[in-house]
Amino acid sequence: MAKERQIVLSVNGRSRSGSFPSHRTLLEALRELGHTEVKSGCEKGDCGACAVLVDGMAVDSCLTLVWTVEGREITTVVGLGNAEAPHPLQKAFADCGAAQCGYCIPGMIIAAKSMLDRNPQPSDDDIRVGLSGNLCRCTGYTKIFEAVDAAAATLRAEGERR
Repeated sequence: MAKERQIVLSVNGRSRSGSFPSHRTLLEALRELGHTEVKSGCEKGDCGACAVLVDGMAVDSCLTLVWTVEGREITTVVGLGNAEAPHPLQKAFADCGAAQCGYCIPGMIIAAKSMLDRNPQPSDDDIRVGLSGNLCRCTGYTKIFEAVDAAAATLRAEGERR
């Protein structure tokens, strides 16, 4: 039996702790801590359903050992906004009808957030590349790309108003 280690994580601005063996992935740890918004898809880094932000960069939590992110800020899709104050990406995905089954959407939004933070005015090709690590089996991607483009425009407009 692997020896467990107490680990404190900062998830969505809140301190969360658990006891995990050294081989536990961030995906497994987050799910054990009740973060069911982080989806378990392929568990080998191919689908992006498990994507979270670690210090603002999208990572596949299924490939990240939990002990490597201790002391870093982890953000899930829930940490971006809520029903009363959704993040522009969350709102755009809803407004554009960019979700069918919804399983891939948390990872898509996280990947889009990471991309838009680095490139607030992405071209269509930039969006395709930015989401290329995320797979969707339902939508055909068109509405997802439209939602990211709409959110980018909203974020730029909000930035100009400040």
